[in-house]
Amino acid sequence: MKRLVLAVLTTAVLAGCKTSPTGRTQIALYSDQQMSQMGQQSFADMKKNQKINNNPQVNAYVKCIADDVIAVLPQQYATQAWEVVVFEDDSANAFALPGGYIGVHTGLLKVAENQDQLATVIGHEVGHVIAEHSNERVSQSSLLQTGMQAGSAALEMGNVQYRNEIMQGLGLGAQYGVILPFSRSHESEADQVGLDLMAKAGFNPKESVTLWQNMSKAGSGNTPEFMSTHPAPANRIKELQARLPQALNKQQAARATGKNPQCKL
Repeated sequence: MKRLVLAVLTTAVLAGCKTSPTGRTQIALYSDQQMSQMGQQSFADMKKNQKINNNPQVNAYVKCIADDVIAVLPQQYATQAWEVVVFEDDSANAFALPGGYIGVHTGLLKVAENQDQLATVIGHEVGHVIAEHSNERVSQSSLLQTGMQAGSAALEMGNVQYRNEIMQGLGLGAQYGVILPFSRSHESEADQVGLDLMAKAGFNPKESVTLWQNMSKAGSGNTPEFMSTHPAPANRIKELQARLPQALNKQQAARATGKNPQCKL
């Protein structure tokens, strides 16, 4: 049975190998259509269960920034219809889902002080989508679940002592050794992709550093990095600062072609 499970997992991994926008090898077992359906359902549930902001000025401002970022996405994403919704929520958060969905919380508008800072967050969230991070996480969860079930069955068949304790240890190992670090790599990659996107759209990439400084002051990122799905703010800012020269060159090239965002609240 263990050999059969290993063969199935190996086949699934090989069949689902892709390369992310930064050149990282990734496992994505689900089709674009499947992921879009998941995104559509999740967004519909959020609109049903969460209060939506109907302020015309706020919505026009957020959509203006989102549209400028969407315009510089790879063609398959730039040409699809995107739905942008502002949710009444005090948390400084935003998200993007496969299928063309962007949600921004009103609390973020208190931390992202201008169009460039909000473009940083929207670019980051859309970066998750074009890098297929949702697909990776769902695929990873499926593979881990299969592996844990196989391990449990093997321990049970072998009548291994302390089986429950071993399985609990394996669960913690998967959480802190695979899931959380992998999520931090997603966040760092989305930072990189998002910085490029906002710069290509003509936004000021220097404001990405200010945005995360604001986030840090607002209390985000107090969890120790090894137990967090996000890089520590100081590490995040350091990485963004290292990428600024290239991003500024992209912004300059964008401005030369007439991309000069003018989104105001």
